Amino acid sequence: MQRHNATVSPLVLGAIHQLIEKEGFPQSRLAQVVSDLSRLFTKERTELSRSYLEDPTAVMAYLSYFVPVNLSKIQALLDEMPREQAQERFSVLDLGSGPGTGSLAVRDWWHHQKHVGELNVVAVDSSPAALGQANQLWIGYSHLAGLTTAGFQRHEGNLEQAGWLAQVRPRAPFDLIILANSLNELYVGANDPIAARTKFVADTLSLLAPSGTMMILEPALRETSRALHHVRDRLLQEKRCTVFSPCLHENSCPALVNPYDWCHEERAWDPPTVIRQIDDEVGFIKDALKFSYLLLRNDGRTIVERRPDVYRVVSELREMKGEKRAWLCNEQGRQEVGRQDRLTSPQNQAFDAWHRGAIVQIERIVRKEKGGKVSALGRIEQDAAVEMVRLA
Repeated sequence: MQRHNATVSPLVLGAIHQLIEKEGFPQSRLAQVVSDLSRLFTKERTELSRSYLEDPTAVMAYLSYFVPVNLSKIQALLDEMPREQAQERFSVLDLGSGPGTGSLAVRDWWHHQKHVGELNVVAVDSSPAALGQANQLWIGYSHLAGLTTAGFQRHEGNLEQAGWLAQVRPRAPFDLIILANSLNELYVGANDPIAARTKFVADTLSLLAPSGTMMILEPALRETSRALHHVRDRLLQEKRCTVFSPCLHENSCPALVNPYDWCHEERAWDPPTVIRQIDDEVGFIKDALKFSYLLLRNDGRTIVERRPDVYRVVSELREMKGEKRAWLCNEQGRQEVGRQDRLTSPQNQAFDAWHRGAIVQIERIVRKEKGGKVSALGRIEQDAAVEMVRLA
């Protein structure tokens, strides 16, 4: 079982480059504006205005840097979704679309998967300028790929108001609904943002086909990730949906027990040259895709069979003196597990390939007792079988 690095297709990069050239955005301040936007997206989120995509220079930086990054995250999750039988029609709703990152991700993924069915995408955003850019990217990609068989429709609408729902409902049901990096920006001023966001997701799920998937992707920050965990818990408590991935259970999220914990993904990535060049100039290291996410469904399907001996790895594999450790999560909660180097064996060798997001099976975890107390650290012994069920 080999782990593959995500990449960005030349067709995507070509469509982005064409749009940037067409709009005549200046290149001289690209790296600085990317750095400024990154700071707003991470450390100074309270200063982030929803109109940042109205500024031509910010748009140039966003298209050049953040669209390829976020598109790769979405495509990683598209590959993780359940594989349905060949469909005659695949309908997608891209909410808070911005310049169409999710729409373009699906267009490119659909093309490279060589699906023969009809693809239709509806994008909703409050910014007419962003929707115009989404349309240009869609047209540019289709032209470069020689494709004419997919439909793209735009709707201008504020997601915090009900009007957009009435606009798109005639196009329902959707096989896929994408909400990428947008949920955290909704209902910021509400008395109970979590309740408002939960209702929003629940209302949106009413547009989903019986075998469809809702993809929610958020930044891998503690604040935004924990807010997503809270929304997840409320949705499950209200029985609004089921979780396909990443969770291997539908109990309350154990990452919320400690206020300093949060759960996020890290996927291997091969950045395109333009990203590497910007990173070199501003001092970033973008060699992995980091994000938090939920794949929600209404049919109870799960990414793997849920069992007490199957776990998701929710941390890096930490190398310590004489041993390695990682945190795991399943229906039993979060737990730390380690294996001493001297106990490495053919049976447990798969432990060395663990990485954040991997799903693993462990035959037996031992907790030693000392002074009448059972150790919280679980141990994998020499004869315990360890298997890699699914790579991230």
